[in-house]
Amino acid sequence: VTMSVHVVHGERPGPVLFVSGGIHGDEVIGVEIIRRLLKAPNLESLKGTLIAVPIVNAFGFISHSRYLPDRRDLNRMFPGSHSGPLASRLANMFMTEIVKRSDLGIDLHSAAIHRTNYPQVRIAPGNDHTLDLAAVFGAPIVMRSPLRDGSLRKAAKDIGKDVLLYEAGEGLRLDELSVRAGVAGILRIMRQQKMIPPKGVSRPKAAPQFCPSSKWLRAPMGGLLRIYKTDGALVRQGDTMATVSDPFGEQEQEIVAPFDGIIVGRAVMPVVNEGDAVFHLGRVRSVDHAEGAVGDLSAQLDDDPMFDEDEII
Repeated sequence: VTMSVHVVHGERPGPVLFVSGGIHGDEVIGVEIIRRLLKAPNLESLKGTLIAVPIVNAFGFISHSRYLPDRRDLNRMFPGSHSGPLASRLANMFMTEIVKRSDLGIDLHSAAIHRTNYPQVRIAPGNDHTLDLAAVFGAPIVMRSPLRDGSLRKAAKDIGKDVLLYEAGEGLRLDELSVRAGVAGILRIMRQQKMIPPKGVSRPKAAPQFCPSSKWLRAPMGGLLRIYKTDGALVRQGDTMATVSDPFGEQEQEIVAPFDGIIVGRAVMPVVNEGDAVFHLGRVRSVDHAEGAVGDLSAQLDDDPMFDEDEII
């Protein structure tokens, strides 16, 4: 098993950008985004270098698993080491051969199996550079997400490299909207970095919606889940988002929006247990202004922390 890397060198000097997918083996959307990116005609006029790694965790990809064969999460093993377990060695190789050679990175992810994410870019708090890049990327949602120990973003930042995290779609599934948003966003970043000419690169139709915080809403009881609001939908405080009923219809409880927000992720399975994460609701200042400019990073709200997919249990 190897980590296949495609390197595209421009005829003229410029930045070095890496784009990676499949750090989690069940996240196949990133693989499709990179496949389309490498076929984009814009690359014929490339300045600098594009390093494309469609499948970082080939072991998990082959076995349809999020993890490596030893059940380790690769995105908790960075920066890795030469002599540790398989995941640590793989992380070390990626840092040495890819990240350290690059000026900027874009890491492509999706939700875990049985959940889906609306296209979004996650950035670290207090990093104005990545906030600006997220606006350029043009995904519908920008979320503030802290750097996690062992993650690629944290290890890259420790050596002075910024990495945008793109989240969209569902594990083991392809989603056309998410794929197109990812390809368009990468091309916009490349245009902004002057790696490709502006011709043929679309601009976002509206400014992204910035969510300074978010909260997971959980099933109040076990049973059949009927969802009334889908991912990307704006909801007002008090709106009924879903109903959970027992199979006989004798008991029923609603899931209600606790604040004005936008659904940035949700469960897709119709059967839930009590306490299962059902909706990931991003807070917005006002539903009436939700399509306005990106919010101010200084708005600090005391909500649940931003979880990674394997922490939502």
